Amino acid sequence: MAPISQVTIRRARRDDVGIIIKMLADDPLGSARERLEDPLPDCYFKAFEQVERDPNLQLMVAVDGEGAVVGCLQLCILPGLSSQGASRALIEDVRVASRCRSRGIGEQLVQWAVAEARAKGCKLVELLTHQTRVDAQRFYERLGFGRSHVGMTLRF
Repeated sequence: MAPISQVTIRRARRDDVGIIIKMLADDPLGSARERLEDPLPDCYFKAFEQVERDPNLQLMVAVDGEGAVVGCLQLCILPGLSSQGASRALIEDVRVASRCRSRGIGEQLVQWAVAEARAKGCKLVELLTHQTRVDAQRFYERLGFGRSHVGMTLRF
């Protein structure tokens, strides 16, 4: 596939929630976590509203030249005391529409997030990816991220 030369990255809007959830659900892990129903469950819109109200959270979408949402991510700015009071950024939920993968969209999203984190004074950027997502791990390593933590999860 030919690369998409440039996407526009903008804040997600309420009417983007459905396509974002479709992208989140478009893999074995996501399909077990998300509820693709019509109409979409209200829990997603309530979560969107919470993200919108929090100045340290940015839910972003990548839009192609035709105006279609083709990717997304969430950037979280986490102020803290460690590392001499340094803020850190956490990149979450990076997804690209399946028909558009391997065309540079994910790279543009992550590069945007890193630049935004730097502009907001963060001293480091972290991200999490599930241990089974081997392709994602290679992608992030290619972008300069290094393995540094052992992640643990407690689900409720």
